[in-house]
Amino acid sequence: METTKTISDYFGSMVFDDRVMKAKLSAKVYSSLRRTIDEGAELDIRVANAVAEAMKDWAVSKGATHFTHWFQPLTGITAEKHDSFISPSPDGGVIMEFSGKELIKGEPDASSFPSGGLRATFEARGYTAWDPTSYAFIKGKTLCIPTAFCSYGGPALDKKTPLLRSMEVLSKEALRILKLFGNKTAKRVVSSVGPEQEYFLVTKEMFNKRPDLCFTGRTLFGAKPPKGQEMDDHYFGVIKPRVAAFMEELNEELWKLGILAKTEHNEVAPAQHELAPIYSTTNIATDHNQLTMEIMQKVAAKHGLVCLLHEKPFAGVNGSGKHNNWSIATDNGQNLLSPGETPYENAQFLLFLCAVIKAVDDYQDLLRLSVATAGNDHRLGANEAPPAVISIFLGDELNAVMEAIESGKPYAGAEKTQMKLGVDVLPKFNRDTTDRNRTSPFAFTGNKFEFRMLGSSNSIACANIMLNASVAESLRIYADRLEKAEDFETTLHEMIQKTFHDHKRIIFNGNGYDDAWIKEATEKRGLLNYRTTADCMPHLLDEKNVKMLTGLGVFSEEELRSRCDIMLENYCKSVVIEANTMVDMARTLIAPAVEAYASDVAKAAAAKKAVVPGLGCGYETELVKKLSSLTDSISARTDELAEAILKVAGAGDIIEESGLVRDILLPKMSELRIPCDQAEVITARSYWPFPTYGELLFGVK
Repeated sequence: METTKTISDYFGSMVFDDRVMKAKLSAKVYSSLRRTIDEGAELDIRVANAVAEAMKDWAVSKGATHFTHWFQPLTGITAEKHDSFISPSPDGGVIMEFSGKELIKGEPDASSFPSGGLRATFEARGYTAWDPTSYAFIKGKTLCIPTAFCSYGGPALDKKTPLLRSMEVLSKEALRILKLFGNKTAKRVVSSVGPEQEYFLVTKEMFNKRPDLCFTGRTLFGAKPPKGQEMDDHYFGVIKPRVAAFMEELNEELWKLGILAKTEHNEVAPAQHELAPIYSTTNIATDHNQLTMEIMQKVAAKHGLVCLLHEKPFAGVNGSGKHNNWSIATDNGQNLLSPGETPYENAQFLLFLCAVIKAVDDYQDLLRLSVATAGNDHRLGANEAPPAVISIFLGDELNAVMEAIESGKPYAGAEKTQMKLGVDVLPKFNRDTTDRNRTSPFAFTGNKFEFRMLGSSNSIACANIMLNASVAESLRIYADRLEKAEDFETTLHEMIQKTFHDHKRIIFNGNGYDDAWIKEATEKRGLLNYRTTADCMPHLLDEKNVKMLTGLGVFSEEELRSRCDIMLENYCKSVVIEANTMVDMARTLIAPAVEAYASDVAKAAAAKKAVVPGLGCGYETELVKKLSSLTDSISARTDELAEAILKVAGAGDIIEESGLVRDILLPKMSELRIPCDQAEVITARSYWPFPTYGELLFGVK
């Protein structure tokens, strides 16, 4: 009788995790490797050789034939070069080998990856370095070893290296604070993330008939269907059988890789869904989210579906985000963003809370640009996403506590004593229980912050680098002051009081969708409102940002300059590809279809008159007039868009080019879409050259 496997039987079965390491490594080797993972101790080559041998034997037993250093270049996706385990043996056969040197370092060709000027074109060599804190895993027949990626000269060419640096500096500065509160046991402070992933599913057949989806991941044309999301009947609704089958297989594949997929449900828009994992350490969560997006697309293909990860694949319905639930905790499990059981723990919590408030206010621009892409620009500020203005939601109770501290008046939820942060006089307050604000870009939700601005296709690395670094900078400033303080409690109280007073402009508990808030935020509070990537990305190189990021060792100045260039270049390329696709579709698909229908309507009218002389053909005549007018408009606006593309191509530098994309190209694209979408709703369905919104959004049964 066949025994049914449970999830616990196969969870992590394709991961060289701690369970496997304990079983496959000697006690001495395992202990040494754990010190490297937990404390950052240097890895001995003899330990690396032992780990490599065990890793190879385990992988081969699982059917693996190759290994790869799996890394995250500045393309926003992952990269891998596969090498087999085989080496020739003297008898003409082969043996399976894998050394510690091969485990620790690889040398992929770096010439075709974005570098933003960090290396010359002829300097092709790059290096990958094993990240032992993220477990190796098997994908297909390949052992994947998570690694960092740098150029021949040393600067980072990836997203993982600065992320690891930001985690390290956050830990360093947080430990300084904890020691001041008497915590002598914590060895590390770790940031953790649970990224909720939204996505759309459409049928492969219809996807293949839409050049815009194939080339850009989003629809560039499409009239509003008779029904969209108005009835709110898709959100949390019954999952369709085909989608349920996809989700079931997706979960199995993710669980085999140790990815903690937890929650799945229908989202607001038709054909939109969400997957949410349990929290993981930030670099592991980043690795897992990249894998999740890849596996989503692979599993979808097996079910005759396509998984759309673009932030705004359809106009008029909700786009897709990736809510970044972020928290920090000690290595012994104390969540530093959770109020404790005593007033003293509350004081520690308030200081870490203030560090976040100060960081978000001081570095609004960095947080905004960390989520900036051409796709996310379409989503931010729409009805389902927070605005481009960053603010913090605290909730009623925490807001009242902070106001009491600032004013020096009694906290209403406690005894009528003056609010001073001493052990005896600070009142105990509980975790805030107010409902989380779905319109807030950065909301406190009990024991974590939810950064809701990330787009669905974004790597979560960028946002968490900036979040970790900016909070570390706040903690560094606080630690410098408190370590020199003659009266710790008084200085602590004054510091929290001043932080809230200086940065309370960033706190907003109301409706972030309200136009009045945007006006108040920018005109009265002086908050930033960078609507597009072209607006915000150059501010990466502002003096205060360069000083902070280089001072903490998260980036070098040349790495920052390279990333600014790369992100703006990606923005420009993405929009230019969209514009070229629009020109091609308008000229070769839409205009001919409208002309063909107009011609046939005119012929039908003529035939009707020939059969019945004097018969009126008012409907046909008016329809032909409308279609002809729209065809002329489509032709003229297509030509204008083509001219705008040439203007963008003639830009002198990337800053100028991104400005032209924002100011000329995107408006011309919007202008072309209008007559095309108008033509769709009066052209017979049989003539329209690709699937409509209604077919795409409701096509998965």
